[in-house]
Amino acid sequence: QVQLVESGGGLVQPGGSLRLSCVVSGSGFIIGGMGWFRQAPGKQRDLVAHITRSGVTNYADSVKGRFTISRDNAKNTIYLQMSSLKPEDTAVYYCSAAITTASGLFNTYWGQGTQVTVSS
Repeated sequence: QVQLVESGGGLVQPGGSLRLSCVVSGSGFIIGGMGWFRQAPGKQRDLVAHITRSGVTNYADSVKGRFTISRDNAKNTIYLQMSSLKPEDTAVYYCSAAITTASGLFNTYWGQGTQVTVSS
């Protein structure tokens, strides 16, 4: 059974930094692209950053130069280093992974989300 578990959220002051982690647990699958999304109250869930299995990255314009996505394939883990945080970065952050199971089924899996609050 595939599970994604995020960690690292919390309360931070404007200008501060946080590092999110997402671990994919289970066995017998191949992980393709992975990403971070966020959803603020009353808004849709938007892509923040994406990384392919080979490490090619893509960012939302609003976070370019401030956030860095990375992955450790050996640990089935991705990270989101967030710097120069702004109040508008406040949201629930979700991890996603494109996974092919041993039986050949493809699906996108989501974590439960971690709250990031940027406030003084």
